[in-house]
Amino acid sequence: MDKTLQIAFKLRNTYKVNSILYSIRHLPLLKKLLPEDIYRVKGFKILANILTGIWEVVSIFLGKGIYYGLIALYTGAVCTRSAPDDAFLHLFFFFTLIGGFSNTNIFSPTRDKYYAIILMRMDANRYVLYHYAYSLICILVGSLPFAFWFGLRAGMPVWGCALLPLGVIGCKLAVAASSVWDYNRRGLAYNENKLGKWSWVAILALSAVGCLPPALGFSIPAGAVYGLMGLLFLLGAAGAYPVFRFRRYREIVQQLCAQSMQQMDSVKTAGIKQQASLIDNLEATSGKKGFAYLHDLFVKRHRKILWKASKRQAAVFLGIFGAGIAAVLLLPDIRPAVREAAEEMLPRLLPYMVFIMYAINRGSGFTRALFFNCDRSLLTYSFYKSPGMVVKLFSIRLAEIVKINLLPAAVMGLGIDGVLLAAGCPVGPAGYLVIFLSILAMSVFFSTHYLVLYYLMQPYNAGTEMKNASYALVCSLTYFAAFLCMQLRLPLYGFGVLATVFCLLYCGAGCLLVYRMAPRTFKLRT
Repeated sequence: MDKTLQIAFKLRNTYKVNSILYSIRHLPLLKKLLPEDIYRVKGFKILANILTGIWEVVSIFLGKGIYYGLIALYTGAVCTRSAPDDAFLHLFFFFTLIGGFSNTNIFSPTRDKYYAIILMRMDANRYVLYHYAYSLICILVGSLPFAFWFGLRAGMPVWGCALLPLGVIGCKLAVAASSVWDYNRRGLAYNENKLGKWSWVAILALSAVGCLPPALGFSIPAGAVYGLMGLLFLLGAAGAYPVFRFRRYREIVQQLCAQSMQQMDSVKTAGIKQQASLIDNLEATSGKKGFAYLHDLFVKRHRKILWKASKRQAAVFLGIFGAGIAAVLLLPDIRPAVREAAEEMLPRLLPYMVFIMYAINRGSGFTRALFFNCDRSLLTYSFYKSPGMVVKLFSIRLAEIVKINLLPAAVMGLGIDGVLLAAGCPVGPAGYLVIFLSILAMSVFFSTHYLVLYYLMQPYNAGTEMKNASYALVCSLTYFAAFLCMQLRLPLYGFGVLATVFCLLYCGAGCLLVYRMAPRTFKLRT
């Protein structure tokens, strides 16, 4: 085996093994039972290596299975007016384009690249290209079973199923080749972890074009999509040569890791730079007092990172639902199709909204901003962790995050009601009210959930690194619970009332737990 490849995989495996051992050591039930020098115990290292190998195999297939499954679920549940294969391929093509430039698997600053290329001075070209080739092989191996499974169920031919992963690989290679060409021209490295506003506009536009037409019975014919996927594969084959012949990957990695990994060299300096880069208005003042003054000042000085995404989401939803309402009112011919599709979707509407509210909620980003730009420094003072202070500041912050998340939620709730009303769906005034209030309740739930988790499991250390395995586990369980909700089929009124009551009870219980436990749990991790 090539020495560079051997060292690269050993380094990657060691990092994952140590992460698993750290997580096991800090699980609540095991923390007091396991030794502090768990990294030196051979049995635990063997267990961690086994778990790493299992997860490596699972990760090859899990993400691809969810991806293909979600497309099949959407086409089967929503796109009933389109042919199954046409709708599936229509969605798959546009999502392939989105993944092509938002997840290239090559232009992302990762810790293993930083350790290997920057600190250990390994051959950057060989290291990057070995990992890139491995990621493409994983896409092919992990995608083929699901491409055949879901493709054949949708009525696609065998050769068409085999073409799907090849088109995905071709799209990623074509984007990588264009990024390499652009770096040779301008000297600027494309960072897929920090997409610009035009990239987000493209993602939203492609998502809308991919999701809406099949739901209304308009899809690109399957034959045309096969041709487009074949074209992507040919473009990727042509782009493979410049990607694998490029010899300036060290420059790109150094540029990409300069900001993202700087805290590994100097935690304090990186934290100060990160804080300064996120301040919008350093001159902002406030007339309030006490913790209300502190929080008001924080919000005013960081309004961009706190409110910008929320306002952008609200604007996008306003445009989408405004266009939908206008189309239904101005084009009477499509009104019966929209009404029929909406009536079929009603039992699934609110369960789907649980996952959507989870996806757009700014709770995790809000708590991260609180720590990086405020609590990281103030938690070193004892007065900041006193019971009265913790509870008072929690209530102030809860009101703020609820307001931030309610803006897009309210626009979405009104937009859905508007489309249903314009299409003439027989929901009734009570149904419109249930839909609107349920969506607001879901938004409040996720806002409260993330802030409660932050106060009960504060996961970061002074270097802004996550050090609480329980926090990561609960966040993962939250995702799976929201995803599983999409499988539910319940009456509109029943699910809406139950969801609203559950949200209210959870928020009350969460606030009570913060009142009782946060003075002990809200602290810096070591």
